[in-house]
Amino acid sequence: MIFNRHSALEGKHAFLSPSSYHWINYDEAKLEARWTAARAAARGTSLHELAHQAIRLGVKLSTANKTLSMYVTDGIGYKMEVEQPLFYSDNAFGTADTISFRRKTLRIHDLKTGLTQTSDKQLEVYAALFCLEYGVSPYDIEIELRIYQNDEVRVSHPDPERILYIMDKIIYFDQQIEMMKEDS
Repeated sequence: MIFNRHSALEGKHAFLSPSSYHWINYDEAKLEARWTAARAAARGTSLHELAHQAIRLGVKLSTANKTLSMYVTDGIGYKMEVEQPLFYSDNAFGTADTISFRRKTLRIHDLKTGLTQTSDKQLEVYAALFCLEYGVSPYDIEIELRIYQNDEVRVSHPDPERILYIMDKIIYFDQQIEMMKEDS
């Protein structure tokens, strides 16, 4: 048997994928809800790409989408880097949407395009990863975290003790994972 070649499908995933087989138990309402969620996620990805290009190019956006406009304007104004990886180890790393470190102030901004309320915890982990990677004590800097969502900007200034706690947890869990790797 000579199998058909489907080179155009390489790197793609079907909505009704065998590896995501739970759809076989869906009714039409559940299928529609999953489709809507997937489309919203794809739209969010596209909006992130648009925002990051606008920040890189220094192009401010109209206020038609207030959330996106505020995010881009602040990213440009604070001269932030977009899609910046933060690395502690192969077990602990992530990519911050936008980040800057100037005059002993760490800023991390995150664009959220969904409706579900989000948490600062993700940004706190980015701050901890930054401190670990660059050897900076959270007690020696100011940290400002911002979430842009639903035409609002939520600003937080985490306690350095909270960031240190996350740093310690990253270090400890990384060591635990490495020991588990050796045992397997």
